[in-house]
Amino acid sequence: MERPKVIFLDAVGTLFGVKGSVGEVYRQIAHEFEVEVSAETLNKTFIQSFKAAPPPIFPDAEAQDIPQREFDWWRTIALNTFESAGVIKQFSDFSAFFSELYIHFGTAEPWFVYPDVFQSLVNWQRLGIELGVLSNFDSRIYSVLQSLGLSNYFQSVTISTQARAAKPDPQIFAIALEKHNCPPSAAWHIGDSIVEDYQGAKAAGLRGIWINRKKN
Repeated sequence: MERPKVIFLDAVGTLFGVKGSVGEVYRQIAHEFEVEVSAETLNKTFIQSFKAAPPPIFPDAEAQDIPQREFDWWRTIALNTFESAGVIKQFSDFSAFFSELYIHFGTAEPWFVYPDVFQSLVNWQRLGIELGVLSNFDSRIYSVLQSLGLSNYFQSVTISTQARAAKPDPQIFAIALEKHNCPPSAAWHIGDSIVEDYQGAKAAGLRGIWINRKKN
């Protein structure tokens, strides 16, 4: 198999994952605000809210307004998560809670790097392969990569909120490829979503590689 010029990697679920579960993190921080609800319930309502949300792209936003739009996008998901869990009325100050939650996910704290990641990145670097992050994440990706010790491995970071296109849209792959001056046929994309990563990459002309991080 021919060596690629560039390998793009998805972020959450590929490079790093949430310690425990999203529901567990939401539960812990809600607990600090004296709201009691089980992690299982929150996990279920979070997945529903997240799937129901529109893609995180803001085509009409000015660049300087994107961080606020990202914040609002996630706030709606969190609001729906706690609303569906039936505990939204328990919050005396949901805004203060959400700000803390949002900042928390921009740090290393809730994340862990999968055990095979550093070795793989080092190996690809030694082979002279360029590396890029290609993710439907938001601007917090920069602080997360930095705090997890991953930043220095990547020449590029392409995220949906800045690209104004989200995987599986071929447009976001095209934007990432341009940063490396690379034709699609010379690039791989590795990710944990069959639709967004594997099928999205293939449709955009890259080699798609699916990684299954789920234990089952």
